Amino acid sequence: MLTTISFIAVLSILVVVHEFGHFIVAKKTGVRVEKFSVGFGPEIFGITKGETRYVVSLIPLGGYVKLSGETEAEGLKGEKWEYLSKSVGERARIIFAGPFVNYVLAFFIFSFVFVVGSPTLTSTIGKIMPDYPAASVGLKEGDRILEINGESISFWEDVTRIVHTNKEPQIELVVERDGRELGFTIRPKEQEFKTVFGSKKRVGLIGIAPSEEIVYVRYNPAKSLYMGGKKLIMLTSITYRVLWANLTGAVSFKDSVTGPVGIFYITGQAARLGLVYLLQLMGVISASLAIFNLLPIPVLDGGHLLFLAIEKVRRKPVSHKLQENITQAGLMLLLLLMAFVFYNDFSKFGFFEKLCSFWQK
Repeated sequence: MLTTISFIAVLSILVVVHEFGHFIVAKKTGVRVEKFSVGFGPEIFGITKGETRYVVSLIPLGGYVKLSGETEAEGLKGEKWEYLSKSVGERARIIFAGPFVNYVLAFFIFSFVFVVGSPTLTSTIGKIMPDYPAASVGLKEGDRILEINGESISFWEDVTRIVHTNKEPQIELVVERDGRELGFTIRPKEQEFKTVFGSKKRVGLIGIAPSEEIVYVRYNPAKSLYMGGKKLIMLTSITYRVLWANLTGAVSFKDSVTGPVGIFYITGQAARLGLVYLLQLMGVISASLAIFNLLPIPVLDGGHLLFLAIEKVRRKPVSHKLQENITQAGLMLLLLLMAFVFYNDFSKFGFFEKLCSFWQK
């Protein structure tokens, strides 16, 4: 129940925010909004206010706004409030506003998390791996790393950063054990592994893993805005690099994609850990929604922006028939992709095994 409620709440908020971006800019541009729907399919309930019908629909996996004069098939009247009566720039702003507000929301969520406290692993060792340098020099579980090569250490991310990028043949560690400080000299074991971007990288490993000890790191509002922006830029960079790796075949698409089923499971896990974890996940999904919606694929906002860019260059719109054909092809591609993602999610989270077990019982 917690998973279901959290999933619907997160998805609904992100959809409402996305569609509100289209809605508010359309209104400011003078375009009439006929319907604002959270969800797809048959209407469950709704109210009409002014010229707009606000509804909640049956299928809670998205949403949309219906603009007046959005397509030629509607029978345009040449009225100033029709979408197609507006300039290319005005229409582009309406389309771009949806992903943009999702991106802004992600920024403020990340910044807020840094204000209330971002969960971070401490530098306490939780596991010593056999046959690695840490075990041979006498490091123990429960040791808290204080310094590496003279640099003060507070969090596990500092440990991995320094150890993985170390260029020297050995590393000097200072740890705290039972109230005493102990020094160790370790020669890292070099190992090659494949990054999330598909490239191979050699790093130094000493054979330690973090404990489950968490501290909540807080910053003042100004620093939190900086940290929130930094995290959003890092997430954007990683997303585009992974997308490029998918296109070039360096990374398997199957291993790097999660759909609604995967998000459902992950949202439930985040909700059980606490509100801060759920907010962090919401920020990641919001940023991802913005990034993927801007891809130049028909049906997505990026596809509409691509048609508008072509119209701007040609000084006349792409023919309605061609747009329709391309959009239908894009929709078919998107449906096939969604089917693959659903199947991948079901396989990844053991749905088929659970179903077989159920039938056997």
